Amino acid sequence: MSLNENIRKLRTAKGISQVEFAKHLGVTKQCVSNWENDNILPSIEMLIKIAAYFSVSTDSVLGLATTKTLSVDGLSDQEIAHVRAIIQDLLALKK
Repeated sequence: MSLNENIRKLRTAKGISQVEFAKHLGVTKQCVSNWENDNILPSIEMLIKIAAYFSVSTDSVLGLATTKTLSVDGLSDQEIAHVRAIIQDLLALKK
């Protein structure tokens, strides 16, 4: 996927509007619309903000990384073990 498609996909997956996303980043709705319609590219600084907002890598936003990650910061070892078990159960269902 391309940058514009990834931004749109991340935003819609989070269930937020272009207006809400723009407010969080301190830009206009038109700016977000232009990114998503591939009219302009976000600056490097904005790319970093976008990645941080969605808790993904800049490589992921750019479409260079295909591996998904999940932050478990702030969880205990026991809670992390539960998350791993849930992920393994979900993967087993796909087989």
